[in-house]
Amino acid sequence: QVQLVESGGGLVQPGGSLRLSCAASGLIFRNNAMSWYRQAPGKQRELVAAISSGGTSTNYADFVKGRFTISRDNAKNTVDLQMNNLNPEDTAVYYCRSQTVGSWGQGTQVTVSS
Repeated sequence: QVQLVESGGGLVQPGGSLRLSCAASGLIFRNNAMSWYRQAPGKQRELVAAISSGGTSTNYADFVKGRFTISRDNAKNTVDLQMNNLNPEDTAVYYCRSQTVGSWGQGTQVTVSS
């Protein structure tokens, strides 16, 4: 079965950085477009960034453009999200998703606070 396991979340001060990673198994990773979503308390889950199966095309939500970078390593079956210049509004549970098969990870908490 498909498994997506996120890691790298934590507590960071405003202006700081975190790198999230998602390890995938149970699917042909190189054939899957992947994405990161987030859900803040009391809010709907929203798309943060997406990357094509080959990694040549990326898309970002306007609120993270210029701060976050999505990347993937098809040899290691991982997709990462580098997050820079974090602010308190970025506090949320971040989820990895296979856009192709529709599977979700369990999420990793990111808290931005001084």
